[in-house]
Amino acid sequence: MDALNKLKRYVYFIGIDISKETLDIAVMVQGSVLVHNTIPNEPKAIKDHMLHLKASLKFTTRNTVVGMENTGIYGNHVINKLKTLKIDTVVDPPLRIKNSSGLIRAKTDKKDAERIALYLYKSRDILRLRIPRRPIIEQLAGLSALRKRLQSLHIAMRVPLKEHTGFVKKGLIEQNNRLCSRSFEALRLDIKDVEDSIEATWKADEETNRLMTLMQSVPCVGPVVALEILICTNEFKNIRTIRQFASYAGIAPFPYKSGTTIRKKTRVSKIANKKMKALLHNSAVLAKKFIPDIKAYYHRKTDIEGKHKMSVLNAIRLKIAARVYSCIKNNRLYEKIHEYKPAKDLAPPI
Repeated sequence: MDALNKLKRYVYFIGIDISKETLDIAVMVQGSVLVHNTIPNEPKAIKDHMLHLKASLKFTTRNTVVGMENTGIYGNHVINKLKTLKIDTVVDPPLRIKNSSGLIRAKTDKKDAERIALYLYKSRDILRLRIPRRPIIEQLAGLSALRKRLQSLHIAMRVPLKEHTGFVKKGLIEQNNRLCSRSFEALRLDIKDVEDSIEATWKADEETNRLMTLMQSVPCVGPVVALEILICTNEFKNIRTIRQFASYAGIAPFPYKSGTTIRKKTRVSKIANKKMKALLHNSAVLAKKFIPDIKAYYHRKTDIEGKHKMSVLNAIRLKIAARVYSCIKNNRLYEKIHEYKPAKDLAPPI
């Protein structure tokens, strides 16, 4: 917790298990559950119930914290109402909460709400409160998700038709392409419209325009990668350092050892944002082909030192991310470092 949160002494720990239709709410004090209720997942019901709890339990916004798992859009109603009521909120990944619960035998919505409340109680000194995203970041996140869905539809239609080549008669392939041509064109235009809307949105805001410009100054970091970083880090408010980001994106190597006989090489964790990792991988592949210093680094590590190619690519992913964070930290565009040239290359021409 930051310095401001350390001043707070939480007494009431409220765990909420979220589903599409209902919310299970458990209130815990000193490790014991006082109240459990099930309410509709609707804004009015949420507001009324929180006000009822506040009146009956006499809790305040300074001694209460509410926690829930990250469930996407199903948690929007409760998050928005808690923000309006100015109640501290924790939204953590389900795996983190599950790993803190020990051995789990039974699973019900009621039990899950109690486990979330217990997680808050046990972790009260290290909780990371949710930092709300600005409306423009929410809008960009929605547009990014829409673009991904449209691209998936386009690929789902295009790839099977391409695979017919060499196995199906040419006349049938041409017929299928002709019958789908309007759908392909419509999807292409829709994707273009969404991309134009994304660009216009981030350019219209001074802060997002600054951050996107800084990130895209790094070679092989395009608008798609930069936008995903912007959304995932919440404008670098939630993930502030390159170490945190490397762990989040699954590009930080961790040691893997057990006892004295079983020793394995360091490896990246499977617990990661797979989409972010894939986008950084695409940037790394481009960088090793077109960026001189990265190209030389890749050649030295793989061909001369004999390092595994994927290990070197992961190091390049980390280099790219580090350059992005350096630009943001220093609030300046990326500057190409002049490459060292051997003396023979600097000799005057004969």
